[in-house]
Amino acid sequence: MQRSLRIAIVLFCCFLAVSLTFADEGMWLYNAFPKDRAKAHYSVKVSQSWLDHVRLSSVRFNNGGSGSFVSADGLTFTNHHVGAVCIQQLSTNGKDYMKTGFYAPNRAEEAKCPDLELNQLVGIEDVTSKVNAGVKPGMSAADAGKIQRAAMADIEKDCAASTGLRCDVVTFYSGAVFNLYKYKKYTDVRLVFAPEFSMAFFGGDPDNFTYPRYDLDVTFFRVYENGQPAHLDNYLKWSKGGVKDGDLILVSGHPGSTGRLRTVSQLEFQRDVEYPSRLDRYTRRLAALDKFSLQSPENARTAQRLIFGYANSRKAFTGYAAGLKNQDLMARKVDEENRLRASVAANPKQQAEIGDPWSTLTQAMQTEKELYSRFAYLEQPRGAFDSQLASLARHLVRVAEEKTKPNQDRIREYRDSALASLEQTLFSSAPIYKPLEVATLTESLTEMQQALGNDNPAVQKVLNGKQPQQVAEQVIAGTKLDDVAVRRQLYQGGQAAIEASGDPLIVMMRAVDPDARAIRKRYEDQVESVERQEGAKLARAQFSESGYNAPPDATFTLRLSYGAVRGYTENGNKIPFVTQMGGAFQHAAEHDNKDPFQLPESWVKDKSKLKLKTPLNFVSTADIIGGNSGSPTVNKKGEVVGIIFDGNIQSLSWNFAYDDAVGRAVSVDSRGIQEALRKVYGATALADELLGKSGSAEGR
Repeated sequence: MQRSLRIAIVLFCCFLAVSLTFADEGMWLYNAFPKDRAKAHYSVKVSQSWLDHVRLSSVRFNNGGSGSFVSADGLTFTNHHVGAVCIQQLSTNGKDYMKTGFYAPNRAEEAKCPDLELNQLVGIEDVTSKVNAGVKPGMSAADAGKIQRAAMADIEKDCAASTGLRCDVVTFYSGAVFNLYKYKKYTDVRLVFAPEFSMAFFGGDPDNFTYPRYDLDVTFFRVYENGQPAHLDNYLKWSKGGVKDGDLILVSGHPGSTGRLRTVSQLEFQRDVEYPSRLDRYTRRLAALDKFSLQSPENARTAQRLIFGYANSRKAFTGYAAGLKNQDLMARKVDEENRLRASVAANPKQQAEIGDPWSTLTQAMQTEKELYSRFAYLEQPRGAFDSQLASLARHLVRVAEEKTKPNQDRIREYRDSALASLEQTLFSSAPIYKPLEVATLTESLTEMQQALGNDNPAVQKVLNGKQPQQVAEQVIAGTKLDDVAVRRQLYQGGQAAIEASGDPLIVMMRAVDPDARAIRKRYEDQVESVERQEGAKLARAQFSESGYNAPPDATFTLRLSYGAVRGYTENGNKIPFVTQMGGAFQHAAEHDNKDPFQLPESWVKDKSKLKLKTPLNFVSTADIIGGNSGSPTVNKKGEVVGIIFDGNIQSLSWNFAYDDAVGRAVSVDSRGIQEALRKVYGATALADELLGKSGSAEGR
């Protein structure tokens, strides 16, 4: 017995040695930040008060990005591509702020975003025992999952009722740990400044996920409370000095999703099934949007944000797929898994406790493969119903039914604690463009028809023997859901109003909802619950000796990463850590000043005013992934030295394994932001507010 234990410990330590090779690896939880490790590697002391301050200065954008407060008067900044939803919503055919940029020289001109919500993490509580209280030994994964979801809903409801906060139970380590995250919500968010899209995304898709870069990918907002700018006790001060080579930096943001703790069979499913399907879908939808855009300048304007989103996703998932096709990376994953399996096999007690979760997860992946197309098209967002109006119709149909059930029995999107955010979406005044809706719905319905076949019951209900374009044109032309008052009436009328409605989109979503719910239930019972149950066993085995000394996979919750400002060598070429403003003009000239390498007129006109050696972008070894866009890059004092807006192509494999040899996070430099605000955009009051200069806030 003692010999078996010694073998287990040796194997486990070998496993940890492989897993924790890279000093800067880690998207760390704020309540589990490795203070000693950071101190040992960078000689920096990270105090609890420092962590609390940076946490409370960080915000999550509900449309999928990160940001931070940067003044006492509610000023907030993020990336342009995170803020683009609001920028485009505020634009019109006569005023295209994506093209021209936007600046409010005073607070009266700050423009309210129709449906933007910002979340500030104000509290974290471990609720693992509460979530698992009703789970009994030997219970099936499906039954355990149902009990856990019900417990999570009740915890969230009680929290929201007692605190008035947004309350989300977050799953970590596949289900070994559950934390309750408490957020203060800001729903009055107003646009202050945005540069031109051509400067925020200078270099376009060819430069995306590359470096060197020359982008001003920033947007400033202000949060309001009771009609007045919010007064903030916690915000990040602006650095005047910026960074130099080798400096320690920290990144506070909301990485979306990683798969570093997933098993080999789970990664193989992503590589062989999910990613090829996604890439085909993105390519097809880009082609449809490009065709739509060519029909008129207005079509091009309304489709621009969607085109950017799909192009960005296609390039990102191409990088993720390449990572899983990399033989060395997969060999590393196989080796790590084999080490853990050997460790468990050498420990009879542990073997008896967890069994063979690898085989169970392999079977779950076979089930997911069989369900994938139906689940992707009938249930996932932007599946067969790639349309804002269709999405609103689905929400209305579902929330009407779900609200008739006890809170703990509802689909999670419609639990009591989530309804306020849902209502903000349902009653948004954001413009909806019906020609664009027809184009996107036509393409997604066509894909569904081809993927599922004409004999599929859901396909028959949706198309009813007609062609996808004919159906899309009819339902979009006939729906009244673009009217907020109509949506509000249906929502308030509940199930009776939905059942009586003849709106063609409501009729469509009502017809297909039983099929979508059925495939969702199978997925939750046979895949999601299994992944949670078996993944939790693996996590307990992996960290049995050390405790949870490595961060959990990303879940679009607040994390803190750290690293060094550092260039790298690629194909024998030394890549410097920083680019300068003058390099943008040179980069444009190298491409004959043609789109997407054409600098906006404002930059060309004011070139002589600029200090061309001012740093514009820089790279670091900070551990990031999608969702970190807009994360503040801070120095050890907690001052803003930049903002994350991208990673190079090599960083995309960080989804599965971190390696700082070439992979880098890319930030806009705080000094470049100041220089551009003052010399190009005449936004002196905004630039002064960032530096905390007296009188600047009142002027804005």
